[in-house]
Amino acid sequence: MDEVSNTMFRTTIQVETHGEGEIVNLTPRIEQAIAESGVREGLASIFVTGSTAAVTTIEYEPGVLSDLRRALSVIAPADIPYAHDAAWGDGNGRSHVRAAVVGPSLSAPVIEGRLACGTWQQIVLLELDVRSSRQRTVYVTVQS
Repeated sequence: MDEVSNTMFRTTIQVETHGEGEIVNLTPRIEQAIAESGVREGLASIFVTGSTAAVTTIEYEPGVLSDLRRALSVIAPADIPYAHDAAWGDGNGRSHVRAAVVGPSLSAPVIEGRLACGTWQQIVLLELDVRSSRQRTVYVTVQS
């Protein structure tokens, strides 16, 4: 964890994922970062490195998580050719497209020292790569 200045705090969350389609609830770790930051009013920025993972908000509930996986498979299906796969031969063209559609980052308000998410809203990491396991780095920056 790195303290950048009096009004900005940054920490790193390491997440080990275990395959395409895994969805990891980051909310408790982001709330911990906010508490450690001491920021009462501000903004939390969450960013995952890598071009085959994404960050978003969703209700962390099995039905909607399944719906999200299905929607992404419609947007970038596994069974069509991708120019990326032809160029690199790694079979993860769909992973790059899905990650680009969702995006690598988001910002959320910090109000009275707490993450301002809705009752059923969690911040999640989407593992979209076809490899069986990955080590993901998520940066959380909290600023007032």
